[in-house]
Amino acid sequence: MKHTKKVAGLAGIASVLWVGLTAAVAASQKRLLFNPLGSKREVLRPYSSGHRTRPVVIRAKDGTRLSGWLMTPPIHGPHPAVIYFGGRSEEVSWVARDAGKLFPGMAVLAMNYRGYGDSHGDPAETHFVDDGRMLYDWLAERHHVDPKRIAVVGRSLGSGVAVQVAMERDAHAIVLITPYDSILAIAKRKFKAIPVEYVLRHRFESVKYAHHLKAPTYVLRAEQDDVVPHSHTDLLVEKLGQLHADEIVPDSDHLNIPYLESTQQRIAGFLAQRFDLPPVAAANPAASGPAAPLQPNS
Repeated sequence: MKHTKKVAGLAGIASVLWVGLTAAVAASQKRLLFNPLGSKREVLRPYSSGHRTRPVVIRAKDGTRLSGWLMTPPIHGPHPAVIYFGGRSEEVSWVARDAGKLFPGMAVLAMNYRGYGDSHGDPAETHFVDDGRMLYDWLAERHHVDPKRIAVVGRSLGSGVAVQVAMERDAHAIVLITPYDSILAIAKRKFKAIPVEYVLRHRFESVKYAHHLKAPTYVLRAEQDDVVPHSHTDLLVEKLGQLHADEIVPDSDHLNIPYLESTQQRIAGFLAQRFDLPPVAAANPAASGPAAPLQPNS
């Protein structure tokens, strides 16, 4: 009888601990998934050596101010264009610095998510995706952009945003850097004892949308990735509507992959091919210093 009571008592304690841990994960999921406080500006005065670089402030549909950079080639357009979506802790000023190598001959829009960098608001999957669609449309309306030649590029967490935006917009090409099948699947792998499917609100289930993608999709994996295991990328790749290539970048890990020259050359080459840019446009154009800032919503 005493043994039965002891077992029941231990089970009760375990149950309380389990409920408490589940509640803790549910309450802190936004902090675990998004890390805007770690997104201090990487580059103090960012500009691309191959573009005219302008800081931009664009208002979301609900009025939230989003901040980032618009880069345009120094020659007259319209140009093919790229919209970039960053990772969990990523502030995107570095894209403005490296755009001459990553996106030569292309217009580029790199905006910080809500709560990241100088952008206002709170991070959330629905906000990221809604804002992403709005930013795609904003970019397509620029006079120097060819609206029929816009690519979406997403890194890590941003690959989930890129997939959902590309699904609902006529993207010309897609680049996914260290992508995953879903944040829900990764969370279930990490928190095996917790029913995260009942508490996780920001799921980024790219695998559900992958078959809808019509544009050629280029997948780049890190050679060593302890954040997004290759098995989670495998599950996404299997579902992609039109896979262009699935490559591992040598000597890369989850953090350094976008900054490596080999990664940037691969992305630039793929997009130049897709956009049918002449060889001279695919090479770095003449240097161009920072231009005057655009006014809000310009």
